[in-house]
Amino acid sequence: MPNGLPNAYIYIMNRQPIVQHLSKKELIFQLVLHALVFSFYVIDSSHPNKVNTFHWYDVVFFLNYTIANLCISYLLLPKFFYTKKYLAFFGLTIIILALVILMEEFVIEKWYFPDSRGAGFPGVMFSLGQVLPVIVILSGFKFAWDALRNQRKVEELKAIIKEGELTFLKSQINPHFLFNNLNNLYSYAVVKSAKTPEIILELSSVLRYMLYECKESSVPLSKEIEHLRNFTRLYEMQIEERGNVSFEAPESISGFVIAPLILNVFIENAFKHSQSGQSEQIVIDIRLTLSDEGKLTFVCQNNYKAANIDANAGKGIGLSNVRKRLNLLYHDAHELEIQQTDFMYKVTLEMVLNEN
Repeated sequence: MPNGLPNAYIYIMNRQPIVQHLSKKELIFQLVLHALVFSFYVIDSSHPNKVNTFHWYDVVFFLNYTIANLCISYLLLPKFFYTKKYLAFFGLTIIILALVILMEEFVIEKWYFPDSRGAGFPGVMFSLGQVLPVIVILSGFKFAWDALRNQRKVEELKAIIKEGELTFLKSQINPHFLFNNLNNLYSYAVVKSAKTPEIILELSSVLRYMLYECKESSVPLSKEIEHLRNFTRLYEMQIEERGNVSFEAPESISGFVIAPLILNVFIENAFKHSQSGQSEQIVIDIRLTLSDEGKLTFVCQNNYKAANIDANAGKGIGLSNVRKRLNLLYHDAHELEIQQTDFMYKVTLEMVLNEN
């Protein structure tokens, strides 16, 4: 699963067809653009009020520019410029500009103005000054149109990758959780514990929520808290009378949603670390508070014996996944702090939730 979108814009630009086809929106845009540029082109700069003075030969001159623009915009840009063949692009563009000037000076002007403008050649720089502004404006707007269109494609591609990565990360939660609990359930079944049926029922309830109620990208916060209560109760039964587990959360919540199963890992790790080599005096404290503005504060604290905890216990797949999900879903709207001492592990997560 890709973790980002390197060179996506370049990739999309390189996938441009050699000759582009105009969509209906782009066709309308080009017609309006050409009409506006033509209206400025026919302004009589010699007139004191700079009024529009339309003549049919202006259409012929402008048509010459339009053909050149179509060649540059719909042939040279996608085939050479977007594929980074800059030398070929600028070389062919110069050739097209030269053909435009030759057509204008030695054909059109000699046809319409044989005794005045068409009688002589004013020079390359003068002719280029007449031709270049119009073509640059027309081709520049086409380049801007392509850039905006491809930016939308990049955003769509980012959204697809983000959705796929989130699905991939969330799909790892259920097998990881099920693997751990089946191991615990096996241990209780071996000793024929009376709690085995109750644990199976709690496990069934939790799995039902994970499999059927978490298909959406977000769930009501009240449902997620109810699930966390059941999730905590499932693990609490497994430590029996060896410690104290507290779970505090608002009883009545409405109006906010949260990404499902994003807090499970912290609770699961708290029980796993506390039970590792510790036979009694297990202390696990889980608290959730919600402000009126939708800021959720989640605190999960547990004790443990440092000698029995692997140095990489806080860097497992589960914690790595939840960090990735937080960065994808709450990139600028969360703050995760993990404090660890020789005997205590504390997670504090603040999230700004969306309204339902």
